[in-house]
Amino acid sequence: MARFAVYLLVGVAIAAAIQTVEIIPEFLSDAPEQVADLLSRMWPIDIAYYPEGVHAALTETLHIASLGTLLALVMAIPVGLLAARNICPFTPLNLFAKLILVSSRSVNSLVWALLFVGIFGPGALAGTLAIAFRSIGFVGKLFGEAIEETARGPIEALDAAGAPWLSRLAFGYWPQVKPAFWSIALFRWDINVRESAVLGLVGAGGIGMILDSALNLFQWTRVATILLAIFVVVILAEIVVTFVRRRIL
Repeated sequence: MARFAVYLLVGVAIAAAIQTVEIIPEFLSDAPEQVADLLSRMWPIDIAYYPEGVHAALTETLHIASLGTLLALVMAIPVGLLAARNICPFTPLNLFAKLILVSSRSVNSLVWALLFVGIFGPGALAGTLAIAFRSIGFVGKLFGEAIEETARGPIEALDAAGAPWLSRLAFGYWPQVKPAFWSIALFRWDINVRESAVLGLVGAGGIGMILDSALNLFQWTRVATILLAIFVVVILAEIVVTFVRRRIL
């Protein structure tokens, strides 16, 4: 009966969702024709546009992702330490750190970008801060959980030897969480490369700004060039992350 109730609730939820999105059958019927028309407008790809219009924006996108990830690591490490109960047993401070992590993850990167564009104006600074604040929750949560899963043996040995708190952290906890930390950092950078490519749609710098401009002006051959550049960068980022993880871990 419990399994049947779950299936029934899932079915009701799917039915309600289909009614809410208001699917129009006429639009679905001619979707293949619209896709073919759009692809025909994008061909041939305007490769000559890349040096003058895409390269600088693409480089800025990588800078936004890299600097945003670095800022997130700097801010997330202390929050992650406070969120770990074996490091910070003081409950109010522990709950406050977890509130920060949840707040960071609950706001989408585009919403963060809109907020910082309103504060600092359009540009790469808003995009960098949006990436950083969005990443704090991801990095801090996984880093805190990795600390909580560390073995107590080395910590107790250092404690018995009279080691201070920083020494216990550096020689007891860090060697155990270092592989997880670098894996989290690389994975988040890979995600941020993808997210930073679309932040320009709300004015937060990077390649998304020229993509938005090309879409608004119906320059479909340039849109194809931009999308191809984003696709290549994402694939290269995946290859780089895989290579670095193998060398480090």
